[in-house]
Amino acid sequence: MTIVDGGESPSRLEGKISAMIVCWILGFGSLIAWNSMLTIGDYYYNLFPDYHPSRVLTLVYQPFAFGTMSILAYNESKINTRRRNIFGYSLFVASTFMLLVLDLATSGRGGLGSFIGICAIVAFFGVADACVQGGIVGDLSFMLPDFIQSFFAGLAASGALTSALRLITKAAFEMSNNGLRKGAMLFLAISTLFEFLCVLLYTYFFPKLPIVKYFRSKAALEGSKTVQADLAAAGIQTKDDHHEQNERLSNKQLFIQNIDYALDLFLIYVLTLSIFPGFLYENTGEHKLGTWYPLVLIASYNVWDLISRYLPSQGKALRLQYFLDSY
Repeated sequence: MTIVDGGESPSRLEGKISAMIVCWILGFGSLIAWNSMLTIGDYYYNLFPDYHPSRVLTLVYQPFAFGTMSILAYNESKINTRRRNIFGYSLFVASTFMLLVLDLATSGRGGLGSFIGICAIVAFFGVADACVQGGIVGDLSFMLPDFIQSFFAGLAASGALTSALRLITKAAFEMSNNGLRKGAMLFLAISTLFEFLCVLLYTYFFPKLPIVKYFRSKAALEGSKTVQADLAAAGIQTKDDHHEQNERLSNKQLFIQNIDYALDLFLIYVLTLSIFPGFLYENTGEHKLGTWYPLVLIASYNVWDLISRYLPSQGKALRLQYFLDSY
């Protein structure tokens, strides 16, 4: 195994562009399953017209996501981040595939039993989301801000691209027999493939990039225990003579120091869920767009979400260009 002491400059290391691409794919894969569920809401409303699927599935998803995230955040310093992220993406693969299996097993029929099965699978989506998003952001926080921006850009892109694909499939299958189901099956199959790709990239490719090795080794030398498994997977062993470590703040102290961010996140979630899917599936009357109305609203929301997430990275690029031009 290679022993790394963190002495090499990150500016000389290769793999930054590759790492940013992988981070984008990881972000895309961490939300494509849930976005697909929301985007094919018209199919589930056709199957379960009396169960308000989009509202109920959201209410099932969020408590499991929040509860799992709270447990993981409380035990963050003791958790193997590599296993957490691999488990999360693997759970996404299994859960999305089970939605396909459930639909095929029931031949696309509705009923209370099928709906309960979908709710159970969506609960696993919430657990997987809590594992992946918190774990990946925590992992990337040891590295460059560009990696986190790329990850969140992938999150936003998953919504925009699933909306675009949904509009295409609806137009393609609208006049065919059982078109809603065909479009839904296509969505779930694509989601399963992307989740599997994320497992492969994070497990085998991402840890071996030179720039990723550097930052994880640097974090380990500064006292981080959550990157040890990642370094071992890349064939790296850090020296035992770590630098003097600062005492870790308690969870309560960390929460108090970041309470403004916690409040911001809470308000963002309240606003987001009140609009999407809250408002979109209310009885808002008749529209010229007909059944296309919620899909167009979802697409509009996702496109502007994508634009807003990309603005910070583009603003940084413009400031850098202005700085270079000044000299």
